Amino acid sequence: MSRKGIARIFAPLRPEVSFLFLSPSQELAVFEKLPEQVKITDEGLREDGFCQDPFYKCVVAELPPGCQSKEGHTIVGYGLYFFIYSTWKGRNIYTEDLYVMPEFRGKGVGRKLLSEIAKIGLEKGCTQMRLGVLDWNRRAIDFYLRQGAADLTATEGWHFFRFEAEALQQLALGEAGAGAGLGSCRA
Repeated sequence: MSRKGIARIFAPLRPEVSFLFLSPSQELAVFEKLPEQVKITDEGLREDGFCQDPFYKCVVAELPPGCQSKEGHTIVGYGLYFFIYSTWKGRNIYTEDLYVMPEFRGKGVGRKLLSEIAKIGLEKGCTQMRLGVLDWNRRAIDFYLRQGAADLTATEGWHFFRFEAEALQQLALGEAGAGAGLGSCRA
């Protein structure tokens, strides 16, 4: 099929094409040198993104009918986001993933996807957009800085943490760490 006429369509991810989204998300994991961390299935993506209270939202860069990538894909980029809250700033939007297939990079697709997420955030009353970038991905860091983002590790010293499944389970069961807890009150 032809790859000419790359007029991009930026739209929310639809259930009927969600299976096309799994391949680019796996490509992102390979690019980030973390392919073994991909555990989600197409069914899981559908359940989590299209349930009554979705865990995420997603906008995609989709090629027009009759066009596809070298590998035969019609979705050539995506931005996955969700809403979070800051007790200091209020409503925030968090961009978990921003990915564009290599053959479509440098054509403004990533910027347009990020812009679409920013518009959605503003429509929802968000005061900030947050995201994370691996420290070795200089191209992405420079891209976000050019778009006006602040590198909070460099400017404010913030570090972001996550609890993997086992640590999360231990934490939920009260088995994590060796803290003394609240103890008792004695007058």
